[in-house]
Amino acid sequence: MVIPVGDYRKALNPAEIASKRKPAAAAGPGSAPEGLWPGGSSGIISNGVKLKYLLIALIIIGLGIGTSLTLFQSEEKRVKKHFRLLSEGVSKEPGENIFTMDQKIKKIGSLFDETCEMNVPAHSLSGMLTRDEITGYAARGRLHFSQLHLKFYDFKITLPQEGIANVHLTARVTGKTRAGEAVNEAHELDCLLKKAEKKWLFSHIKVVEVLKK
Repeated sequence: MVIPVGDYRKALNPAEIASKRKPAAAAGPGSAPEGLWPGGSSGIISNGVKLKYLLIALIIIGLGIGTSLTLFQSEEKRVKKHFRLLSEGVSKEPGENIFTMDQKIKKIGSLFDETCEMNVPAHSLSGMLTRDEITGYAARGRLHFSQLHLKFYDFKITLPQEGIANVHLTARVTGKTRAGEAVNEAHELDCLLKKAEKKWLFSHIKVVEVLKK
């Protein structure tokens, strides 16, 4: 058997081995391996990569803040809409017929949770009420008025966690009783709404203060 030997003189050339082992020396006095000194090409690349990742991080943070703000604004609009629907349900115009009254009472009931805690000291109303009890109070209360309007303003809405909304606001009730007496009252309210099946529902309503007319 013949074993190929190759050119040992070329493989063991001392000058070539020294050249491969000392690239810095071959580059000349004062030289340093690429990338070890500030301003070297590898340093520039490294700084460029860091800047790239910093920009990406800032963009992601900005998008996250923007998304959170958009979601908050969207939920805030839904919560305010809930109060507007309650206002429409409670309000009454002269000559209201039975069909309109029935539709409005149903609308009021649909805005409340199955049970809702009510605290209205001026009307001796306090405790947990079912949806049916709330619609009953609303129907009887509207009967005393020939004209009735409910408006909400000065909203302060916080969303402490998903599916929960705390709302502090002012409610103004104006109208005229069947006896012809004018009504004009303002109340500060604290309300708690809970989200169920993508719909906000009143879970707690408390009259904080009765304001001056």
